[in-house]
Amino acid sequence: MRQSLFFMLLLTSALVGTFLACQNDVGTAETGSLTVSFDNVVGSQDLKLGTGTYQNAAGESFNVTKFNYFVSNFRLKKADGTEYVLPQEANYYLIQEDKPESQSFTLTTIPTGEYIGMSFLIGVDSLRSLANISQRTGVLDPGLGTHEAMYWEWNSGYIFLKLEGTSSAAPAAQNNLFFYHIGGFGGGYNGKKTINNLRTITIPFSGNTAQVSASGRPQVNLTADVLKVFNGPTTLKIAQHSSVMFEDYSANIANNYKEMIRYKDLQNQ
Repeated sequence: MRQSLFFMLLLTSALVGTFLACQNDVGTAETGSLTVSFDNVVGSQDLKLGTGTYQNAAGESFNVTKFNYFVSNFRLKKADGTEYVLPQEANYYLIQEDKPESQSFTLTTIPTGEYIGMSFLIGVDSLRSLANISQRTGVLDPGLGTHEAMYWEWNSGYIFLKLEGTSSAAPAAQNNLFFYHIGGFGGGYNGKKTINNLRTITIPFSGNTAQVSASGRPQVNLTADVLKVFNGPTTLKIAQHSSVMFEDYSANIANNYKEMIRYKDLQNQ
């Protein structure tokens, strides 16, 4: 009897030990990080606010005084086709040309492994746009805070992309200024669905692999081309549309900026 009891206790201890070991393995799964860096350009030229002069497909000369855009909801793709979806609450970034420090950020708590591409949104999704103000801090703070407001108080929504500048093609009565403030997450107001200018960007790493590990931090370098805002499925002419905000035509600009971000290179560090 004693021998049987001894073996039962031994077996129970072994099973408990195995269970705890498995639980510990799950809780301590290795994670790493990946840095994403944006370089804003105009065609083959570097974007220079205020001083650079550029030309769009319509032959209009312009310069840029402001270029901001939100990126969010990052997903990382593995070679087997599976994806890792980063936690949404810490997954919003505001890229500002006049703030170089905003153009690079690090995605964390990524399961270690080899990743061959990523996808993300230009804009702020409906869930976060309608969330309680306590869940919209940092760059999502609707107030000025420490960054420029990218929010319409009158429209209760975020401005996904803000491009401003001057051009001789813009009306003299407008001091030759042009501006494109594009937003709209497709929410409903007064029983009607509104404009949805959220756009998903898919970035394959062109045969390269980001090797995420506990000790290494790969960096993916991307370019964002201002010319694509003008030169895409729709040729945006400043002379015809010098100011666009929350209106039907904004969807054409959103379809253009869907093409503005491209893969540049990748470095495993």
